[in-house]
Amino acid sequence: MNADKSVLQIFKDVGMIELMQILAVVLMAWMIIQVVKRFLPWVAQVSPSRFRFHILPLIPILRLLILIAAVVLIVFILTGATFQKIAAVAGALAFAVGFAFKGYITSLAAGVIAIYEHPYRPGDWVKINDAYGEVKSVETRALHLVTPDDTMVTIPHNKIWESSVYNANDGQRELMCVAHFYLHPEHDAKSVRHKLEDVALTSPYLQLERPVVVVLKEEPWGTHYQLKAYPVDSRDQFQFISDLTVRGKDALGKMGIAPAAVVLAAVNSG
Repeated sequence: MNADKSVLQIFKDVGMIELMQILAVVLMAWMIIQVVKRFLPWVAQVSPSRFRFHILPLIPILRLLILIAAVVLIVFILTGATFQKIAAVAGALAFAVGFAFKGYITSLAAGVIAIYEHPYRPGDWVKINDAYGEVKSVETRALHLVTPDDTMVTIPHNKIWESSVYNANDGQRELMCVAHFYLHPEHDAKSVRHKLEDVALTSPYLQLERPVVVVLKEEPWGTHYQLKAYPVDSRDQFQFISDLTVRGKDALGKMGIAPAAVVLAAVNSG
């Protein structure tokens, strides 16, 4: 009760000068955050790809530091920087805010953890629940990712406590891409494997410093091939997979190898 009276007395003592100072702090913090949100992505865009994943994660960290600094300044303006007044305001606000915004604060706490543990960063390709896409920004409460069909998805950070986070590239420029081929079982597997490797090695999207791997598995309906390779940039993953698929089908067709669909069609017709 005494703490509540102290807080009320503090706000009663606030004059026009203090209100103007608080407004100036809020406005300045907002302006600095907007500059950070626009300037750092531009710097990341014009910088070499290897620096992009180091620049973009600075945005949420700087934004959080700016918000903390603004809150501290406002508390100092309201309290006159005395310990008793700061303690009274902090205790009352912590109780009120914690009760009213429990879910929001949970997401904020998870956001702080996410900033330091890096389960995802701007530029990462992640899958959380049913959403897969590129992380565009990591805000204080939530992350924003863009799916391959250009849909913006906002996911609260507290999902990292209840869902698995699948990170395809984990801060790297490239990620593994897989092109699938389903072939008739009657073929020379060794020749097919070498041909698919050649298809990957001649792709303009290929990251030559990473390995090209072809794995296969026999199924009742035929042979399943997986051509695994890395593009130069993770943003090219869908063009890369399409390029591997189109040129792989063309190369296999010229070898006279039938797809597994021919076998399935024969079974269905029989």
